[in-house]
Amino acid sequence: MLSVVIVGGLHADARKAAVERLLADVPGSVVLHHDLATAAAGTVVRTIRDTSGILAAGEAPLVNDCACCALREDLVPELLRLADDGLTRLAVVELWDSVEPKAMAEVVTAGGLTVTGVITAVDPALVLPYLGNGDDLAERGLAAATTDQRTVADTFARQLEYAPVLAVADSEEADDEDRELLAQLHPTARQVPIGHGHPAGPERGARADAQAPARSPLAAAALAGFDVEAAAAAQHPACALLPTEADAHGVSTLVWHRCRPFHPERLYEALEDITCAAARSRGRFWLADKPDVLLHWDAAGGALCVESAGPWLASLPDAAWEMVPPVRRAAAAMDWHPEHGDCCQHLVFTSPALDRDGLERLLEHCLLTDTEYAAGRDAWKRLPPAFDTLLEV
Repeated sequence: MLSVVIVGGLHADARKAAVERLLADVPGSVVLHHDLATAAAGTVVRTIRDTSGILAAGEAPLVNDCACCALREDLVPELLRLADDGLTRLAVVELWDSVEPKAMAEVVTAGGLTVTGVITAVDPALVLPYLGNGDDLAERGLAAATTDQRTVADTFARQLEYAPVLAVADSEEADDEDRELLAQLHPTARQVPIGHGHPAGPERGARADAQAPARSPLAAAALAGFDVEAAAAAQHPACALLPTEADAHGVSTLVWHRCRPFHPERLYEALEDITCAAARSRGRFWLADKPDVLLHWDAAGGALCVESAGPWLASLPDAAWEMVPPVRRAAAAMDWHPEHGDCCQHLVFTSPALDRDGLERLLEHCLLTDTEYAAGRDAWKRLPPAFDTLLEV
């Protein structure tokens, strides 16, 4: 049976090194890559190769002027063809720079194929520069569609945090602070060291040896298994697996948890200062004028995205709970408050030189005062709706 591993990341040199390592260490493997750089000409170029070179090449037309859509349409049929040929043990899907692994893992799984691993390749020395880069992908020639409004920072953050395995390049420029930042951003990830080289591997004929063992930690990780539903749940704001408190090598992670809503105007006025206080921040928050709505906080590169993630469970009737996934109910139970249920502030800030005390004071200032809190929900809902434009209400 064909195994599929997805390898992504904006750090192209690290990504290519990881792919070459897998080709060399897993007999019967090929690399499938869609180059979206040609999208301006109306096509996406597909190549399939093994250690001996390119085995096949072709073009896929754009779908709705979207290169990523063309990738989705073309990827599964090509993987199914590889599965049918009986020669391929592992298909390494090397994503183009700005393509995010979550969408591709879900497309491949929906196509009836087995994703056995998702890997994001990282150069530790580039983590902070990329997290701090607020440029639009289009400005860097990395947009996947004419409507792509993502930034370098938020794209890199999602690539990094979704993958359970990080292929970490051996970077001479990286120091302890760089490596600590990577560890705190994604503390549950398995980090597998790789080099920048292009190791030699088995010849084309070795593809038929489907029983040959994987020969490296990276290859073992590629074949270890991957749960698409669990990975999606770990990113959902209601039950996200967020980083924990940490402080080492000049890098800090502050976990800020409170059971009182924000005043909408005070929080809105402080957004820039809060957003710029850390290289990366994310989590869920509670706004007084929208007390039943779980709001998602997602910031990187000095830019903030806030959006509704549906209702808090506490606002749902008991009968609706049966429709809620068990992982969501479990996450709510961990934060359950006798009065407010799962409504809370749960924000996590990670950065070198983080001013923890100053940030905490700023956040506390944005909460309802005792008097405002005591006025109750009806009064909260009458507070100025400062976030309506941001939330496109």
